[in-house]
Amino acid sequence: MKRHRLGQVLLSIALISGVLAVPSAQAVKSVKGSESQTLSVSTDRVSANTSVRVTGKGFDETVGIYLAYCVLPAQGMPPTPCGGGVNKAGVGNSSAWISSNAPPYAVGIAESFLPGGRFSKTVRVTKKIGKFDCTKIKCAITVRSDHLHEGDRTHDLFIPITFKK
Repeated sequence: MKRHRLGQVLLSIALISGVLAVPSAQAVKSVKGSESQTLSVSTDRVSANTSVRVTGKGFDETVGIYLAYCVLPAQGMPPTPCGGGVNKAGVGNSSAWISSNAPPYAVGIAESFLPGGRFSKTVRVTKKIGKFDCTKIKCAITVRSDHLHEGDRTHDLFIPITFKK
């Protein structure tokens, strides 16, 4: 009988320890745009030089966008500078051009939206964008209209990124 009781106590301790050892899930951060589009990041609190998963849904598939990690702009201004710049070359992982109706020169560079104006990308996040220190100023995962809709601020979305100490 004592052996059975000891087993129950040890099992209880193991279960409690297991529960306490499980790391908490990082919260997904999302923002909604003026046209009901949603931008989400896997986390908005990061360690230095890491990547975050960025997803979008409900975007207007007739308007191309740039997804990038940028210095947070003043209201009404486009995000700039950005890590990776405006990705017209289709290289790097700090920015992406997403467009379902990109011009012929964008073949192999722009990626089409998935049905429903959706996308899923990994974006590199660094402590610095050029000379700007994102531990001292605000930087963000950003979405803006592509260069074919220059000046259209209706698609701008920003999720500020904070670096863990």
